[in-house]
Amino acid sequence: MLKPQTGRVIQLKIIDIINKKPVTLSFEVFPPKSDITYESVKDATLQIAKLSPDFMSVTYGAGGATDKYTADIACEIQKHNVPALAHLTCIGMNKDKIEGSLTKLKDCGIKNVLALRGDLPEGMISASKDFSYASQLVEEIKSFGDFCVGAACYPEGHTESENQSEDIIHLKEKVDMGVDFLTTQMFFDNNILYKFLYKIREKGITVPVLAGIMPVTNGKQIKRICKLSGTSLPTKFRMIVEKFGDDPAAMTQAGITYACEQIIDLVANGVGGVHVYSMNKPEVAQTIKNNLSEIL
Repeated sequence: MLKPQTGRVIQLKIIDIINKKPVTLSFEVFPPKSDITYESVKDATLQIAKLSPDFMSVTYGAGGATDKYTADIACEIQKHNVPALAHLTCIGMNKDKIEGSLTKLKDCGIKNVLALRGDLPEGMISASKDFSYASQLVEEIKSFGDFCVGAACYPEGHTESENQSEDIIHLKEKVDMGVDFLTTQMFFDNNILYKFLYKIREKGITVPVLAGIMPVTNGKQIKRICKLSGTSLPTKFRMIVEKFGDDPAAMTQAGITYACEQIIDLVANGVGGVHVYSMNKPEVAQTIKNNLSEIL
């Protein structure tokens, strides 16, 4: 990023960073749910920002539950000269709320938004008539202002899609609305990603795809996450979880090592971007960056 004479930081669009670097490394954090935990989350986030990743993403609660906190944490990240990618979900949100969220981000100088459909907040029966699909949100963001827009993709298929072919059709719809890059849901078998990339390229989806990597530090938690997301665990990784899942220190070490091995293989096979789901853990982000210092 550049600094003009006024001292204000000029924030870069993520697509420009991707296009300029052979490999990018980025981290995801989640915002606090209340003022009580704001300072601790902010501290963890800024510790990760000190590692100088290519960018950092900040998640967004269902139905705008963390709207203010997402924008605030994203703004704090940018103060430390790290581009922020603010998540934005649309289900359960009307056009006015979406435009209000985009205005907040624009006022902070944030140029990057990850457009997601999201899930209905607990207790909400039906979605807003304004937005039912992420493709509609992408169109809204692109028409609202000069944002770089990312979207999610699912190497193993979205759990609500009948099959992967149907899921790729919907992905193409999102991309055609103006998506600049894609970030994958976590996966633990790189061959799944390679097959997915071949299929989407064959269907004309040519935007950059960042590989979403989850360093597993909690064996029980990852089993629950995989069950909800439909992510499969290869035998090799399942054995690691079974062996070390009840030993937090050993599971953390094994999980980070496995993630680093995944990343090394991805880079060796030409994947140009890695997005690490760091779960607000600076020590995890630090270890990964240290382990890959010469590779990245």
